[in-house]
Amino acid sequence: AIFTGQIAAALAAGNAVIAKPAEQTPLIAHRAVRLLHEAGVPSDILQLVIGDGPSVGAALSADRQIAGMCFTGSLETAQAIHRTLALAATPEAPLIAETGGLNAMIVDSTALPEQSVADILASAFQSAGQRCSALRILYVQADIYDRVVGMLRGAMDLLRLGDPWDLATDIGPVIDAEAKAKIEAHIAKASAEERLLKQLDVPEEGLFVGPALLRVDGIDDLEEEIFGPVLHVARFGAEEIDAVVDAINAKGYGLTFGLHTRIDDRVQQVVERVRAGNIYVNRNQIGAIVGSQPFGGEGLSGTGPKAGGPDYVARFCHAHLGPGAWGDDDPVKVLGGDRAAADTALVQSRLNKVANPPGAPLFVTDLPGPTGETNRLSTYPRGVVLCLGPGAEAAAQQAAFAKAQGCTPVMVAPGVVDGDIAGVNGRLDPTALAELTGFDAVLFWGTIAERRAARRALAQRPGPIVPLIQEAEPTSALRLERHLCVDTTASGGNASLLAESS
Repeated sequence: AIFTGQIAAALAAGNAVIAKPAEQTPLIAHRAVRLLHEAGVPSDILQLVIGDGPSVGAALSADRQIAGMCFTGSLETAQAIHRTLALAATPEAPLIAETGGLNAMIVDSTALPEQSVADILASAFQSAGQRCSALRILYVQADIYDRVVGMLRGAMDLLRLGDPWDLATDIGPVIDAEAKAKIEAHIAKASAEERLLKQLDVPEEGLFVGPALLRVDGIDDLEEEIFGPVLHVARFGAEEIDAVVDAINAKGYGLTFGLHTRIDDRVQQVVERVRAGNIYVNRNQIGAIVGSQPFGGEGLSGTGPKAGGPDYVARFCHAHLGPGAWGDDDPVKVLGGDRAAADTALVQSRLNKVANPPGAPLFVTDLPGPTGETNRLSTYPRGVVLCLGPGAEAAAQQAAFAKAQGCTPVMVAPGVVDGDIAGVNGRLDPTALAELTGFDAVLFWGTIAERRAARRALAQRPGPIVPLIQEAEPTSALRLERHLCVDTTASGGNASLLAESS
């Protein structure tokens, strides 16, 4: 679905597409592309390229003819692609990346254990845990911890490992021997530390890893995502739920999040606090449905926009750039010897001082879904936005755009005055963007060379991929999308049915 969805969106926007699947999946990718050709997509518009990432993938991202890239995989690979694109492509070439994460679920003492356990098993172990949305760490309230963990261990015994072609199979193999070795090493380390609560046996042949349940104190014990059938479980006290959510947020990932509770106020409390692209209440947290659940994360988990969301196809189109953004590359004009340089330390000071409180949703859209389930897509401000002009008038326009989307602007450009909107007079050296902290996006309408330098500096940053926004009228680029899916049957039923019948 990810592979074909990316292809379809790029084609729908009028692009020619080079499709490069993961090196382990050439056969199914070849079949998918062949079906698209048979359906009428011209072969000169859609081409399949087979090979590994370090050679073929790197060569594609370094080719100056590439106008944009869409990628699903590890954060490290996405960052490498970002750096290569910044060097080779035009500065406005889009990168849409979805990069997984340390997806969490919280189960409080009011949750129905039987339903919770079924959803936990599906979220953690379906597809052998090889979904970017898969559950990685489970928090269970201390009051019910022993009961839920006991039920989980018993339910795991009912899982069947085997050939995925067999309809009776619950869990298939992992993708390759390298993945198997890494997952098994992680489990072995936990076992040596006496933290292994349960692991299933595996068939004698094949790249199988037995689903494992590991005890941890919390998400801080996890250094990276283990992409396989491994679930970490921690207990928490009733008074600690806010601290648990804060710890999850502090990791910086934000793809999927699950919550099991029958208290509506608890749902609102947690949903308003957690930062994740797709939030699921009283159901499993995998298998986003087209048309109901646009999918994608934020922070370390992705760039947006959401696949299947209202802004997705548009991201594959050429943006109408801001005034002056098509300027020439004359070195004298680019360096701007007559423009005083902004004090980088002062810029950092302004960034440190601006407040960026959690914003209320800008827009809320109810999406269709089955009876007994609600689906809602909300957009939120992206956060702190650096507005770099290149002049004071342009920076003021950019700040107005940012404020209109609920963001907090900081202006840095020649002629800027520090006032109601934080500002620093002077031209910011684009290379400083690699070191500055405390901002979530950059708005800039400089020359091609200036924007390329800014893009390259942003690509050198660790952590989340920070966008360089160059559109004349930026709107969607200044927003984050979050989707909330609630199983209403778990807390008393679907009240809307009563309203409809009356």
